[in-house]
Amino acid sequence: MKVSTIAYRAAMSLLFALTLVVGSSSISSAGIDQGALLVLNKSENTLAIIDPSTLKVVARVPTGEAPHEVTVSADGRLAFVSNYGTGERPGNSLSVIDIAARKELKRVDLGALIRPHGITESNGKIFFTIEGSRAVARYDPIASRVDWIMGTGQAGTHMIVASRTSGKLFTANIGSNTVSAIEVGTSKVTQIAVGKGPEGIAISPDDREVWVAHRQDGALSIIDTATDKVKETLKVGQSPIRVKFTPDGKRVLVSDPQSGEVIVFDAAARKEVERIKVGGSPVGMVITPDGHRAFVARSQANKVSVINLDDLTVTGEFEPGLQPDGLAFVK
Repeated sequence: MKVSTIAYRAAMSLLFALTLVVGSSSISSAGIDQGALLVLNKSENTLAIIDPSTLKVVARVPTGEAPHEVTVSADGRLAFVSNYGTGERPGNSLSVIDIAARKELKRVDLGALIRPHGITESNGKIFFTIEGSRAVARYDPIASRVDWIMGTGQAGTHMIVASRTSGKLFTANIGSNTVSAIEVGTSKVTQIAVGKGPEGIAISPDDREVWVAHRQDGALSIIDTATDKVKETLKVGQSPIRVKFTPDGKRVLVSDPQSGEVIVFDAAARKEVERIKVGGSPVGMVITPDGHRAFVARSQANKVSVINLDDLTVTGEFEPGLQPDGLAFVK
């Protein structure tokens, strides 16, 4: 009886995997030839799938309440959404969405882990912050379960990035004015003191630096990932909230909702290159894999702006839904 049960479960797991492969068409066959832009609409609880060539909304997929951030599986088939919740109703779930099929496959119940926020894929696993629980966790899509949790002991563990080479994690902790450097294999946690209200965070393509923006003092800290120490601090703007590197690592984009600008820096020279006025409270950003365009969510305007990174001009905008914020791009 035991052998039969094991065999049955193995067969069902194989059947489920085959169903995903056969049932999930490519992004191209879903009607998008140039990849797909994913935009979370916090006030309407949806993930909008956008054709980046036409800037048209292809579909809106329901999520949990108040989705904040999104990441994509390495093969580009699945999107993982952190359902943060509202002030009255803290969220405790992740939405797993089949991008080509345009539907939510499952909603992962996180139990006592409340307010998931920052989220990223690393080596096939999904790492996310749990702001209300002062921790980070790891979701295994194959096993369909949370298989690792690590407390940061810091207030407001909000955004997260992972080193592509080592898998080391870095989280921005808004309430503690720190960045936590977490070595997953050893569970070693190092707290790095930065400026006031660190939130936006990005890791350079070569994994050598982490840039973290402090929304309360208008500055940005540059952390050496080899030593886990701040090596430089830059004055950025009024309230910098998100940070993104271009794929070649030459430039860094910082969104500032208070000034309504996206600020462009030369990463090596540490110098401001341009201030691009977009208005409407710019927050979440994503850069296309070819490095030619950036999409910037303007939360108050219910719009997303398109920036040409070759000449640093705004070339268009569209309306994905209500209160857009977190973005991701699928090749």
